[in-house]
Amino acid sequence: MRYDDKTLVVIGGGSGIGLATAKAFVEGGGQVVIGGRSLDRLETARERLGPNARAAAVDLFDPASVARFFALVDRIDHLFTPAATYTIAPFDHPDEAALASPFDGKFWGQVRCVRAAAPKLSPDGSVVLMSGAASARPPKGAALYAAANGAIEAFGRGLAVDLAPIRVNVIAPGTIDGDFWARRPAEVRDAAFAGQAAGSLAGRPGTEAEIAQAVLFLLTNGFTTGTTLFTDGGYSLR
Repeated sequence: MRYDDKTLVVIGGGSGIGLATAKAFVEGGGQVVIGGRSLDRLETARERLGPNARAAAVDLFDPASVARFFALVDRIDHLFTPAATYTIAPFDHPDEAALASPFDGKFWGQVRCVRAAAPKLSPDGSVVLMSGAASARPPKGAALYAAANGAIEAFGRGLAVDLAPIRVNVIAPGTIDGDFWARRPAEVRDAAFAGQAAGSLAGRPGTEAEIAQAVLFLLTNGFTTGTTLFTDGGYSLR
């Protein structure tokens, strides 16, 4: 695919799936603007992406920070929002802040991004939101996390109606072997990968490149909108 004369904004583009998507877009001739909380990580990513990339810090918990970030961008052809910071707590956890964390850090952060980006989106542009396979197959002890993912998918469908002809879709990955899990303790990572392998049809975790490929399909296919694409190796079917 070629993305010449197109600009992709990736919130969470400093690492992981976001960086893999930005890399593929730049390799196709496009321009990218990446955002995230870590300036060091963003600068490292920008250097890897080359001259067709720009980077700026953004804090999704702060509406003013989100507004400042999008003020730096004149036109947006595509928007991808994989960034999220949250904890997962069981529904009987005594701390309501922990229970609200997936909504505060994953759902509302993406809402803020789309609200700030919408006036600058091209009429033939697109948005891809990030949920997760837990919406369809919740693990034990993660009811609020599953609910937040489901809310993102419902938001994506509604937003596709509200923003048409701009297209809006949602990507729902399973467990992915990449930056997110590389920064976790080995025993936690190994248990997650074993669970994905045993509980999916593919029998393995996915890769960041595989998810990036799916994201680019959703961003660029002009006849796909209002859908959630489960890139989970069949995890949600077991």
